[in-house]
Amino acid sequence: MFEMKQLVVPRLHCEAASADAIPALLDRGQVAWNAIDEVDWAVEYPYCPRVGFRIAHAGRCIMLHYRVTEQSVAAVAAADNGNVWEDSCVEFFFMPDGGDGIYYNIECNCAGRILVGAGRDRHDRELAPPELLAGVTRWASLGSEPFVERVGETAWEVALSIPLDTFFKHSLVSLSGSRVGANFFKCGDRLRQPHFVSWNRVEAPSPDFHRPECFGSLLFE
Repeated sequence: MFEMKQLVVPRLHCEAASADAIPALLDRGQVAWNAIDEVDWAVEYPYCPRVGFRIAHAGRCIMLHYRVTEQSVAAVAAADNGNVWEDSCVEFFFMPDGGDGIYYNIECNCAGRILVGAGRDRHDRELAPPELLAGVTRWASLGSEPFVERVGETAWEVALSIPLDTFFKHSLVSLSGSRVGANFFKCGDRLRQPHFVSWNRVEAPSPDFHRPECFGSLLFE
């Protein structure tokens, strides 16, 4: 069995930020970058784009910032809770402490369309309602309009401001001092070079990010 990664999530003493302010806030807080570079299914899907993420919190809000460089980009999904995983997509899986086994998948394509689901496995997912999705603010360096695949090396960024009520199956009061299970991913199921890479290694016979037993851990300051 491989070693599970752990990450301390710094607390920034600020009000919940809008997504477009997050890159500058994390710069000022000197929040470190982490790589998403585990190529879990290297025989079938060897391609690994350059992907980094950094994460901080403000008690009742998670601030998440991704940077990606890849050989093509797409943002076909035109609405939230669409098939964003088929586009140039980054993902954050989050399991609150408490032992009920429910975890959340927050997936975002390069145009800022998101999907949020909750459940105990990949077949038991309940999608977040529109009013909760609207509370997750997003910033995307490529803009917010959908587009078909563009071939050629492209660098892009997205930032998300995720309030605690996004985790709609739990009644979370504060993140401070909590330890949660988590993983971070980059995928692009329908890109010219489909790929599936992770922060914490996933052991499964075929691409499957819904493996909570392979989550690493986050400790929120």
